[in-house]
Amino acid sequence: MTTLDRRNFLKVAGMAAVAGTNVHMLAETSREAGQTIAANDNIHLALIGAGIQGQGDTRFALQVPGVKLVAVADCYDGRLTHAKELWGDDIFTTRDYREILARKDVDAVLIATPDHWHKQAAVDAMKAGKDVYLEKPMIHYYSDGPEIIDTARSTNRILQVGSQRVSSTVYAKAKELLASGAIGQLNMVSARWDRNSSIGAWNYSVPLDASPETCDWPRFLGSAPKIPFNPEHFFQWRKWKAYGSGVAGDLFVHLFSGTHFITGAKGPTRAMATGGLRYWKDGRDASDVMLALFDYPEGFNLSLRVNFQGHLQVRVSG
Repeated sequence: MTTLDRRNFLKVAGMAAVAGTNVHMLAETSREAGQTIAANDNIHLALIGAGIQGQGDTRFALQVPGVKLVAVADCYDGRLTHAKELWGDDIFTTRDYREILARKDVDAVLIATPDHWHKQAAVDAMKAGKDVYLEKPMIHYYSDGPEIIDTARSTNRILQVGSQRVSSTVYAKAKELLASGAIGQLNMVSARWDRNSSIGAWNYSVPLDASPETCDWPRFLGSAPKIPFNPEHFFQWRKWKAYGSGVAGDLFVHLFSGTHFITGAKGPTRAMATGGLRYWKDGRDASDVMLALFDYPEGFNLSLRVNFQGHLQVRVSG
């Protein structure tokens, strides 16, 4: 019999990334039906980064029996206020996530900050004795990776990086079909993620009260270049390389993880890519079109594409 300890919680809660998943059903795999959860089996969770993804992840994580949200950190006051509206006035809120890490009633943290904060927040949390669910992509720069991995090993903390595809029953079925030979020999995988909307191109809404008073701009910048307050950079951060990892880190990572999960591949041996700003010439420096090709030692090729103005594309087939 498996109890709902922190390790199993992270495993089950990780499935919450699949939109519409009933996590109550998934939680039954970690405990016998009708089993009472003891007080010491309860998981006290804290959220670091309460934006769109952070709120969504937390909503599903709280469907796992025995999980309680006790604290939320974010650099925008409006999100902290909204957290109390969503989850109760007793939720501890702060702009400084280090105050959360100092709390002894926090067992695990869910990190959904901009990419450029992933490494430091995860490392700080593990060193503080917290287990970590870290939103994808794990890193902002390649150099971030070794420190995160080394810290997880040295502290013996649980580190799970979220990725929707590996939690999908659809992809699990595809993996089964490929392994059984039903699909036949795999020669090529073609995957794309096209978006036709402004919101899909990361033009998220900027709150009317956004200001240096309501937003902790210096804390948000962190290791990024120091520039004057810019609400678009704060709320639409994926559009700039200083805070995000572009379509590769936001969307290609899903296509990669899905491909690797289905095929069992570890990674490509050769890669080539191209792209650029083709449509959204609004001040961003992250490409809105990207294409890439990869060779795999397992004997197949992977073709990836992202187009942020997909309805303008022209298809030619023969």
